Order: sequence, then C-alpha cells, then structure tokens
Amino acid sequence: MLKFDTNLCEANPAMTTQAFYSIGTPGRPWSEAEVATWRSRQIVRRSYAADVSSRIDALRSRFDVVEYGRVDYAPDSYPLFAVRSRHWRDELPCVLVTGGVHGYETSGVHGALQFLERHAADYGGRINLVAVPCVSPWAYERIHRWNADALDPNRSFRDGSPAQESRALMGLVAPFRDRVLVHVDLHETTDTDESEFRPALAARDGVAYEPGEVPDGFYLVDDSAHPQPEFQQAIIAAVAKVTHIAPADAQGEIIGSPMVAPGVIEYALTQLGLCAGITTAPYKTTTEVYPDSPRATPEQCNAAQAAAVCAAIDFALAHPAKASIER
Repeated sequence: MLKFDTNLCEANPAMTTQAFYSIGTPGRPWSEAEVATWRSRQIVRRSYAADVSSRIDALRSRFDVVEYGRVDYAPDSYPLFAVRSRHWRDELPCVLVTGGVHGYETSGVHGALQFLERHAADYGGRINLVAVPCVSPWAYERIHRWNADALDPNRSFRDGSPAQESRALMGLVAPFRDRVLVHVDLHETTDTDESEFRPALAARDGVAYEPGEVPDGFYLVDDSAHPQPEFQQAIIAAVAKVTHIAPADAQGEIIGSPMVAPGVIEYALTQLGLCAGITTAPYKTTTEVYPDSPRATPEQCNAAQAAAVCAAIDFALAHPAKASIER
C-alpha cells in the first residue's frame, strides 16, 4: 500500500500535537503565508494521467466520458472526468458514484474504476450511471487530503464553495440532483489521518489537536437527517465477504461518533458540506476502508469499494417503492 511520507511532523506520530507541527503558530489560524509555505512542501508522488485518465480513456468504447471541468493551480491544470451510461433513458433511476474527493484515499479512486471496469455493465438498461472516479486530481498526485488552497473539498460542498473541486462536481450533478436514487461516495480512513492530516487541520485552524483512534476495518457513514439502516446493513453484509468490518472502540464509537449498527455511524451530510449530501437521493452512504490494516491488501480495499457500490445499487433497485415514499 502506498504510504504518505510526511515531512511536516515530528518523527513520532503518536506524540504529534499542534505545537509540534512545523507550520504556523499555536493558537493562531494560518494566513496566506502559512498556506503558501504548506503548498510549497507538497510533492508530486504519482500521476493522475497514468493512473486515472488512462483507465478512463479505456472505458470510452463502453461509456460516454465527459470532461465536466478543470482544476487549475498554476502551473498545473487537470481535466475532470465523469463516466456516464451511453444509453441514457429519462425513465431510469440515476446512480452517482464518486471517488477521490480526498486525493490520498487511493481505493476510493481505484475502487470506482474497478466498479466501472468489472461490474457497471451488469446494470446496463437498468440505471443511468454517472461515476466520477477522481474528484481531486491535484491532491491525488500529492497524496493529500486538501486541495492546493489547503481546503478540504469534503467540507466544501455548499453554495458558493471556495473549493474548485466541489464547485465543479456540484455543477455536474445539478441537472439531475433531484433524480438520483443512489449516491455512494468512496473514502478511506488511514493512519495518516492521525499522523498528518488532523494535526495539520488543527494547526491551520489555530486550535489544539486532540488525538483520535483509527478504526481497523470497513465502515459506513449514513445520513443522520434521513437514515436508511436496512440499506447500510445490506452494504455491510456484502463487504464483509471481502474484508473485515470495523468494530466500535471502548466508548462504543467509530471516529468519535456512536456506532448505530455494526459498522455504521451517522453524520449530518448536507449540513457538514459532505459530498454524499449533494443530491436528494434517498439512498446515500460514504464508505470508509482502512488500507493500513495488516488484515487487508490494496486489492481487498479496491474490491470492498466495488462491492459496496454493487450492494448499494442492488438494494435500491429491489426497494424502489420504499425510496419513492421517502423522497
């Protein structure tokens, strides 16, 4: 598994606090100067063109591929691609699959691509599919959570968003956002969440870093405003055949939220500006895979993401009446 090689924190991640983060002054939010310093330290570590765009190009014989925007951070510019059903039919339900909102979460990107390559054809003539395998290509190349402006796209899905990535995706989805039946947003929770990204967030915002616990295994984030427990459990059951499900911690929580069912927590998706909240889909979820587990391989992580998408679509297609009632 490709690891994040941070050069911003002290050698012992367990001892990382805001005071040890090498950018900024404890208790003071970053200014543009600190953001510029942080940006200057981000190094290209892999290729969006080679890893992602080339695989999307290979799908053009089976799907429509749309360039729905560009992300521009001079001198870098990245095309943004959506893969759509070739034979779009207005009477069919829409399914939205997104990956790579956080560029460092590798299986979100490659799991979406694996679903397209191996499974999407099984749903031909049954759904209108829109898949965006990599929402944040700048961050994908640098294996980072944020975009080049030190913004988290997955807290920026709201009107007037300051994040290019979030604005572009919302623009793509706007014409059909109220017709989406299922939205699956593919993510990971990694060891670097605690060793790098949460300490960086605390430093950026001028607050104290409080260490958390990284769960070992797959879990889901449901929408607290419109929970769908049966839908979430159908996904958990399918993924459990591929990789292990995260248990609750000693407090009965996963990443600080109560576990409401095996492998499931809830967030206020729209209120928090999360990607999974950008449509009115009755069936929505955020997946979380743990790629640093000694019990999971990169292949399992990708397969778990693809299995989650398939299970989500299968459940929704089997329960359309329930979805229409709850819209």
